[in-house]
Amino acid sequence: MKTSFVVLAALTMLVVPHRAQCQLDPEVLGKAPVDAWPTYHGDYSGRHYSSLSQINLANVKTLSLNWVYRANLSARGAVSGGTISQDLPPRTPVLYGGVFQSTPLMVNGILYFTAPDHAWAIDAHSGKEIWHFYWKSPAGGPVGNRGLAMYKNWLYFETTDCYLVSLDANTGKERWHKMIADIRGEYTTTVAPIVVKNHLIVGVGGDNLDVQGWLESRDLESGEIQWKWLSTPRPGEPGSETWPNTFVMEHGGGMTWQPVTYDPNLNLIYVGTGNPDPTYRGDLRLGDNLYTSSIVALNSDTGKMAWYFQCSPHDTHDWDATQTPVLFDGAVDGKPRKLLMLASRNGMLFVVDRTNGEHILSKQFAESANWSKGFDAKGRPVPNPDKDSQRGGTLISPNNGGAQNWPPPTFDPETGLLYMNVAQGYEIHYSYETAGKAFGDAGHTSHAVGGLGMSLKAIDYKTGEAKWVHPYAGTEWNPPRPDHDGGLLSTAGHVLFAGDPTGFMVAYDPETGRQVWHVGLTREMTNTPITYMLDGKQYLVFAAGDELYSFSLPQ
Repeated sequence: MKTSFVVLAALTMLVVPHRAQCQLDPEVLGKAPVDAWPTYHGDYSGRHYSSLSQINLANVKTLSLNWVYRANLSARGAVSGGTISQDLPPRTPVLYGGVFQSTPLMVNGILYFTAPDHAWAIDAHSGKEIWHFYWKSPAGGPVGNRGLAMYKNWLYFETTDCYLVSLDANTGKERWHKMIADIRGEYTTTVAPIVVKNHLIVGVGGDNLDVQGWLESRDLESGEIQWKWLSTPRPGEPGSETWPNTFVMEHGGGMTWQPVTYDPNLNLIYVGTGNPDPTYRGDLRLGDNLYTSSIVALNSDTGKMAWYFQCSPHDTHDWDATQTPVLFDGAVDGKPRKLLMLASRNGMLFVVDRTNGEHILSKQFAESANWSKGFDAKGRPVPNPDKDSQRGGTLISPNNGGAQNWPPPTFDPETGLLYMNVAQGYEIHYSYETAGKAFGDAGHTSHAVGGLGMSLKAIDYKTGEAKWVHPYAGTEWNPPRPDHDGGLLSTAGHVLFAGDPTGFMVAYDPETGRQVWHVGLTREMTNTPITYMLDGKQYLVFAAGDELYSFSLPQ
């Protein structure tokens, strides 16, 4: 039976004053998260793993609800803060799509999280609101927001109309805002920025028109640009030979709309890049189209590329590689290696040496994937041209949502397993004639046609094989998009937390996939759960729709 949270949600609407000045020690960012969750991934590794064990396999079944915070903006009227970003009428303060996709930060007893054009601070003990900031954007659209970055007493987030905004963490008042991109080019910004040393790493999204992607570093104090890495090369640079001409290359996509990961010892940032543009018209951009649909390592101080690995050469199905690059140390052929693993939207898993990009393992993790002929000597998939769009239609898997999407997987160093939700859907892609010269994706359409379902998989990084699989009942003929059910969290308490697409939060035994606890929600989980210690108690926090939930063990 699903738990009712109506009364608790109403109680948490009260606004309370800030209890204390909040400062984040920058040293915390490079450490395993314990009494804070200071950055999007918890730490720089992208593992979404916690060393906490107060909540464990033996007692997780006794978890109980502490509080529920509900945004419910339509019932709240005016909100404080905010800036009109352009000389256009601002939108009313609504929560786009009615969901939180943001991974909250928790620092010194305060939770910070976002929705498109909104930021909040609430008391982590009680769920009571401290402040709420609204960016009065004239834009809006089908985008989410993954969250904020924090440095000392400053917060940073991106808006729907492509501004970077810095707030005072104590008051929610704006410090400054800087334009990232021009929305007239159909750019969007959804990424949670990441603080690396004295750099704020900022990404950009949008692939509705033929535009170019990039990743940039901003100064933490002023917001000014320090460096900018373009995700397609300049004429004469390495990689330019993989494009048919300069114009196409300079409008070739490669968006960077996911938070990066970082190795402090190597001083390398790891970013996954998006699909090439025009998305489905490979005939307009012959070649591999570097550095789109790739894992790229950049020097954090200069933005210079150290190495790359392309996950989808000449992608023609919107299978970008913007999933989380997970960093871990492991054994390969009995020798210790510094590894990076990425489960791509295209249904393929890649393991590379993160020091130099050397290929270690390539493996198909979605059985339904039918677009590739296998892998080449470099471990890259070999596209099957017969699976491009055709006049009579071509049956393709994964579907447009991908086998993976933005919700992060989790890697447990104790089990050596990567856990992720896998969607195995099919789509029929059609091509058709257009009058005059084709522009962008004109000449293409597609329709989803069911699939093999959605499941939670535990993948061994050494082999790429699944140790166990938990199918989600009811998804067999219409697998949900893998961007609708949030990310995953594993802990040293030997517990794996994942949202169920039917509207439950579930705890699993990470060794076997056995369900050990669940709680009914008002809808499916929509963000990535976090955990932290606060006053000697371990908390579990996650979102479903416009509600944020806090659980802990009973006293």
